Amino acid sequence: MHISAKSDYALRALIVMARTAKESDAPLPAEAMATAQDIPQNFLLAILADLRRAGIVRSKRGQGGGWHLGRDASEISVADVIRAVDGPLVSVHGLRPEAVTYRDFATVLQPVWIAARSGLREVLESVSLGDLASGELPDAVRARTAAEDAWEPR
Repeated sequence: MHISAKSDYALRALIVMARTAKESDAPLPAEAMATAQDIPQNFLLAILADLRRAGIVRSKRGQGGGWHLGRDASEISVADVIRAVDGPLVSVHGLRPEAVTYRDFATVLQPVWIAARSGLREVLESVSLGDLASGELPDAVRARTAAEDAWEPR
């Protein structure tokens, strides 16, 4: 799986937003998130627009304006964020795995793509923005990183 800069930046900005929301319910300016995580501000504004369309964040215009989470951090999964900014978790030539058709011996590929999506969902849907903001990952996710070979590049 390729994690795009857009998804990475979105999650980093949302972690800042979620942590800040614990201290204050004032809207958070995009500039503050961009500065805190070294994200290009114009790129972040485009990302925030995608997140707003998905209902993950909401904005307040004008003096004292900025951004709020659209719902509780515990209700926003990593998968929700990735889908909002990049689309489906797994695609094959721009199609969802169940929509891809193969011929002959290559038909065996479709269940592989479906299984890969299932594995990604298992992890990415189980981790909430609240988990990320608190630094406490679900046990199943931590268990996956406990194995030494999980950290080995291949």
